[in-house]
Amino acid sequence: MKTKLFVLSFVAVFVLALSLPLGLAAQQRERRHATGTITSANPVDNNSDSDLPEKDEFHQSYQLAAGAKVEVQGINGSVEIETAPGSTAQVNVYRSARAREDLEFRKVLVDQTAMSLIVHGEKDTSGVASHRDVRQRVTLSLPRQIDLGVSGVNGRVGVGEIDGPVKLSGINGKVEVAQAMGYSNISGINGRVKVTISRLGEQGIHVSGVNGGVELSFSEDLNADLDVTGINGSVNADVANVTIFGKVDRQNFHAKIGSGGSPIKVNGINGHVKLSRVGAPG
Repeated sequence: MKTKLFVLSFVAVFVLALSLPLGLAAQQRERRHATGTITSANPVDNNSDSDLPEKDEFHQSYQLAAGAKVEVQGINGSVEIETAPGSTAQVNVYRSARAREDLEFRKVLVDQTAMSLIVHGEKDTSGVASHRDVRQRVTLSLPRQIDLGVSGVNGRVGVGEIDGPVKLSGINGKVEVAQAMGYSNISGINGRVKVTISRLGEQGIHVSGVNGGVELSFSEDLNADLDVTGINGSVNADVANVTIFGKVDRQNFHAKIGSGGSPIKVNGINGHVKLSRVGAPG
């Protein structure tokens, strides 16, 4: 059975349960803060609508080699990542609290080498920080050729055009990736997910445990093996040359897109799933 468009709707036989790491400030080993500039001022043009009255900022640049591993971990707030030519990584951290003394807790730390950059929430070994309401927002400008991982974020995550693998997990907010190349692994997301794939690598894409809709847009003709299981919603594959294998039931289905090839695995989604070409009408 071949068609250019199929829509499959069914009700999953289980209730999707997500366990997201919301104790985000205590995930990583405590480290010394990298040298940088911290100022106590009201941020300008940095989406401060949800900020609390007392604020501080951190701004620092780092040099990274092509293909370096970049990780963002344990952030109690949004993470926005844009990309730019060159080898410079710019890290901007905005924190806010109700009281000035609270900013002594829940700091965002940076560890850097030529091949890695880790931006992470400070570990709370005493338990005191759990009683402090400190909000964090991180914006990064990164080279395109990186290996990106984002985990344990209590807020939305936006990612620009990445020429490398993307791994996102444990995010309590919507996720949008403007471009991913190579392998993408997205799991444990409490919000909608939208990813544009410019080229599908040999390892393909794995999306699992999402409490929201999932949209995967492809900028080239697709040759892939599609495996969908446990979807509480509809599946719309608006891409060319789809061949469905076996009996379609309420739990799963398998299909070949084009001539087949790299795997696209989608499972445990509490929402609609859409596969489409870039520029196709929504």
